[in-house]
Amino acid sequence: MTKLSDRDAEALFGNRFLTEAAPATSFPDSGMRPTDAMRLVDEDLNLEGDPQRNLATFVTTWMEPEAQRIIAENLHRNFIDHAEYPISAEIEQRCVRMLADLFNAPGATTGCRTQGSSEAIMLGALSLKWKWKERREAAKRSTDRPNLVFGGDVHVVWEKFCRYFDVEPRIVPLEKGKYTIGPEDVEPQLDENTIGVAAVLGTTFTGHKDDIVGINQLLVDAKSERGLDIPLHVDGASGAFVWPFLYPDSAWDFRLEQVRSINVSGHKYGLVYPGIGWLIFREESDLAEDLVFYENYLGKTDATFTLNFSTGAAMVLAQYYNFVRLGREGYTYVMRQMQQNADALAANLRETGRFEVIDDGTEQLPLVAFRLAGGHASYDESDVAWQLSAERGWMVPAYTLPPNAQEVKIMRALVKETMSREQVERLTRDLLDACATLDHKGGVAHVERQQTKVGTGY
Repeated sequence: MTKLSDRDAEALFGNRFLTEAAPATSFPDSGMRPTDAMRLVDEDLNLEGDPQRNLATFVTTWMEPEAQRIIAENLHRNFIDHAEYPISAEIEQRCVRMLADLFNAPGATTGCRTQGSSEAIMLGALSLKWKWKERREAAKRSTDRPNLVFGGDVHVVWEKFCRYFDVEPRIVPLEKGKYTIGPEDVEPQLDENTIGVAAVLGTTFTGHKDDIVGINQLLVDAKSERGLDIPLHVDGASGAFVWPFLYPDSAWDFRLEQVRSINVSGHKYGLVYPGIGWLIFREESDLAEDLVFYENYLGKTDATFTLNFSTGAAMVLAQYYNFVRLGREGYTYVMRQMQQNADALAANLRETGRFEVIDDGTEQLPLVAFRLAGGHASYDESDVAWQLSAERGWMVPAYTLPPNAQEVKIMRALVKETMSREQVERLTRDLLDACATLDHKGGVAHVERQQTKVGTGY
């Protein structure tokens, strides 16, 4: 019987990367069979966390098979090439019009898809700056000291915008027990150089919203009493796909006079895989004309105001699929199901006596923010998060809140469409088991304190 060569054996029984290191530092000299390349990537990915147990991310981790098919069949379409793919461009504008309707725009409006809320926020804030510049130049006043007001509960992208585009950030700090901002916090920050105020609809920290109604009224009063026309941008990255369905009577959107633009992440509660975001303006005039570029490319003149160019059309089409698949009724059902399970998890955690739920009884994203109840000298929330991951594979983050509430450490569990009531019960039991283990062995914080005590004895 002829003995197989190593190459033949690899082809028949496995591949060489079962015993060799994967290419990592230099460009490979030669290629490999498609099956081997697929296995190599799959073996690396086997070491990643399970998306079904990732309660840290706001990003969608599951879509229906039909949506996945649409995505797979359209990954090759470059969305920016409107001349070649006019239907994709039309579907984008359908989504923009649907979102404008969902957000109660009063009339004709404009907007665009973006790579996510980060790009949408950059574009929206740029428009705030340019519209402010237009007003200042018309009044023959200086334009060299723009500022933007927002709270410490925003995503870091707002600070990035200020740094990248030379705007002074006026950040309202949080306080222990107060994790959102209101008009009383914003008012001292306003002046003639304020390009706008950003308010959050569903913070990533606790899931609550800023007092958008109160901030809007403050800005309405500032316009009538002080002649300051300061627009309000709503960062609805997470919440703008939640509030219209869970809290339809809550005013936060274009029903409020000074709300001029809204961003939302389709890849969060819009239920689409990453990355897709949306920027919607109240009226066409709220988009600064200087941001729009007209180009004759590939046989068609296009008006664009995105930061990115080449990107796949697949996620735009997937978003449209969700809109027509679910409609208001379907989105409402999904959001209520998530909120019911979040309420159940919160109730479970309270009943254990081990956890305090961060809940002020107001409108909130479908999530549970919580912390250890009472003093635990031997471990903290970070230890619980690590133990929960090590024992059961759950990814539940532990983190401190922004200044001036940084002494507060909490945990946060996103309750998404794929989380069943049985999983809620399982997570509750696993959290208790993690605490029981830590009761016995202590956590990292306890070990560090013990080592410090030993060190001071010498």
